[in-house]
Amino acid sequence: MRKAGYYSTTTVLAVLFLLPMIWTLYSSTHGPQATNGAGGWGVDNYERMSRYGEGIGLYVLNTTVAALVTVLVTVVATTLGGYAMARLSFPGKNLLFLVTLAILMVPYTTILIPLYIVLGWLGLQNSLIGLGLVLAMFQLPFGLFMMRNSFEALPVELEEAALIDGCTPGGALRRVLLRGVAPGIVTVALFSFLASWNEFVAPLIFLTDGTKFTLPIALYNLQSGNLGSIDYGALQAGVVTAALPCVLVFLLLQRYYVSGFSAGALKG
Repeated sequence: MRKAGYYSTTTVLAVLFLLPMIWTLYSSTHGPQATNGAGGWGVDNYERMSRYGEGIGLYVLNTTVAALVTVLVTVVATTLGGYAMARLSFPGKNLLFLVTLAILMVPYTTILIPLYIVLGWLGLQNSLIGLGLVLAMFQLPFGLFMMRNSFEALPVELEEAALIDGCTPGGALRRVLLRGVAPGIVTVALFSFLASWNEFVAPLIFLTDGTKFTLPIALYNLQSGNLGSIDYGALQAGVVTAALPCVLVFLLLQRYYVSGFSAGALKG
């Protein structure tokens, strides 16, 4: 009875979560707009969506560049920062950690305009790299928290043994510790990728050139249409295109994601 209740509950939850995506996928390939007036299914919605604006391929590429910059900066910064917070002793360490976590309490939309000005000083306005740096900043608190706990979950004896064998602290980090915190790194990378891929407000503020728009901005413009008209078929095809990379990345990294959360939640 216990197993039956467990599987019944998880099945119902899975159906509830998957039903909107299944319906979107079905709608994108059925109907008069998708089949050009014929019955059955077709890909006309995807063809119209692919020709929208500068081409859907360019928008996907822009989103990929911004997401990769976000993931790379977040992973490098939080890995080094998490190691320092967990293993090194320096004045103000705990205060610095708390101040970093305090960023989570600030609504990020309230600091977009100051960040826009800062990017202007750096010459990174209307830049995918500048957008990636901004998105990475918003991922730092969670990433630092996750990586600090991941390093603290590793036995100190591992690092001490590496140091005795002649490794420097950097060598011990690179050759020994990174393997132990790999699930935490994957978790941080996954969260960063999903957040940056689906971000709408920041690209809307920081990007003004249509050739640099990300996929969420392009889909919003597609939804707006001309004279208030909405091409729902092409929009559904765009939603499937935007969701597919996220689903694939999550399925590929799910095992590491779950173990990363366990490593970040437990110490000892």
